[in-house]
Amino acid sequence: MPRLILLNKPYGVLPQFTDEQGRPTLADHVPVKGVYAAGRLDRDSEGLLALSDDGALIARIASPKHKLPKTYWVQVEGVPTEEALQRLRDGVTLNDGPTLPAEARRMEEPDSLWPRDPPVRFRAAIPTSWIALTLKEGRNRQVRRMTAAVGFPTLRLIRWSIGDWTLDGLVPGQWREVTVPGRETPKASLHRPKAPPGNTKAKRPRSQGNRT
Repeated sequence: MPRLILLNKPYGVLPQFTDEQGRPTLADHVPVKGVYAAGRLDRDSEGLLALSDDGALIARIASPKHKLPKTYWVQVEGVPTEEALQRLRDGVTLNDGPTLPAEARRMEEPDSLWPRDPPVRFRAAIPTSWIALTLKEGRNRQVRRMTAAVGFPTLRLIRWSIGDWTLDGLVPGQWREVTVPGRETPKASLHRPKAPPGNTKAKRPRSQGNRT
């Protein structure tokens, strides 16, 4: 019976279970044997990461040929113009070729947003804003390269959804096991992140003195 786990990967965690340099990994948050990440989410990115013990399911989630949409919440430096957003929608040319058309829109800072640790560095003279960007491909650091190409560098990157699966209800480090469509799996269950006593609830958003 295949397993599918959805994790809210914290900032600074590698999308793998071991690291020779002793950096934080998935093993610090998901104590489940035999599961592997379906695709990557860079160490300096946050949000939804799917893990499974089923190779075919991992391929379906991770492989660009299946064009499974993935939506990102992106904090950028500056305020993107409609022209810049349209360039993202049409596809931009990167050093490894043009990207596929994407969905891109301005959004308000999410109400459910947690403070990042460490916080993002702040430049007082330059405003920041948020966009929602949905892609159907997955190149190396693609979102960051796309926003930089249209003149609005990414400061913070959170993957909100993979297909129909979302971060809804998951705080950083928390994971749940969900049903795989068309297959019999265990009932969904929620697993909270490790935290010191008195610090098990999600933090409410607050203004940050620094931004990166």
